[in-house]
Amino acid sequence: MKMRVSAVQYHLHTIHSFEEFAAQVEHYVKTAQEFESDFVLFPELFTTQLMSIGDGAGKALPIEALPTYTDQYRALFKGLAEQTGMHLIGGTHITSEGGKLYNTAHLFYPDGRIAEQKKLHITPTEVKEWNMGAGDHLQVFDTDKGRIAILVCYDVEFPEIVRMARARGADVLFAPSCTDDRHGFHRVRYTCHARTIENQIYVVTTGTVGALPTVDFMRGNFGQAAVITPNDVPFPPKGILVEGEINGDMIVTADLDLELLSLVREKGSVTTWRDRRTDLYTDWS
Repeated sequence: MKMRVSAVQYHLHTIHSFEEFAAQVEHYVKTAQEFESDFVLFPELFTTQLMSIGDGAGKALPIEALPTYTDQYRALFKGLAEQTGMHLIGGTHITSEGGKLYNTAHLFYPDGRIAEQKKLHITPTEVKEWNMGAGDHLQVFDTDKGRIAILVCYDVEFPEIVRMARARGADVLFAPSCTDDRHGFHRVRYTCHARTIENQIYVVTTGTVGALPTVDFMRGNFGQAAVITPNDVPFPPKGILVEGEINGDMIVTADLDLELLSLVREKGSVTTWRDRRTDLYTDWS
C-alpha cells in the first residue's frame, strides 16, 4: 500500500475577508491535486490568519472570535475534499465547547465525513495567554489508504502518546505545528525524528511561515515541512524523504510505502517496535 502526501508551508499575512483566506487555501489544495496527492496537511493555528481581518478599527480580532468562523472553515475544507477526492488535514482551528477553547485538528474525508483530534498537551503560552483546554482522547483514523493519527505540535514531544497511536495500528503520523523561533521548531523536528525511530512509522509535519503583524503571538513564525522516515536501509540515510525551504511559501510532496514499514519492523537493522521491553514498561496495545 502506498500513499502520496503533500505538506503546506502556509504563508501567514494580513487579510481583509474570509474570501481571501478561502482563495489562499484553495490555491494550496489545487496545487496538491495537480500532484495527485492522497493527503494534504496544513499547519497548526493557520486559521489565526482570520484574526487579522480585524474589527474595522485596525485592531485584530481576539482569539475568542475564531470559533465564529468554524462553520465557514468546515464548509470550505469539506467542499474541497469532496471536489478533489483528497483527504485534507485542515491544520488546526480554534473551536469552542462548554465555554472552553480547544486547538482542534480536523480530518476531511473525500466522502464528506469530518473527524477531529483535539490537541492533548497544551503549552504554557496557550494556557496563560489563550486559556486553552486540553483534549482527553487519542483518535486513530481509518482511511482507504491506511490507518493514521494526528498529533499537534507539542503532542509529538511526548513519546507515550505516539506509542499509543502505533499500538492502535497507525502507520503514518501527521504532525501540524506552529513555532515562532528556531528553538521551538527544532524541538518539534527532532522529536518527530525520534518518534519515527522508536515506532518505525512515517511522520509528516509542517509549520506556518510569514507573519501576522497585528496578531499577538503570531508575529513571528519559523517553519519547514518534512516527510520523515525511520532510519534504516530502505529509507534515506538521514530519514528525510523530502523537506521544504525554511520559511518559504511552498508545498512538498512524497510517496510513502507502507510495506517498507512492515519489512523493517520484522527484518530491519534494528527492530525497535518488536524489541520493546513490555515486561518492564507499559504495553500500550
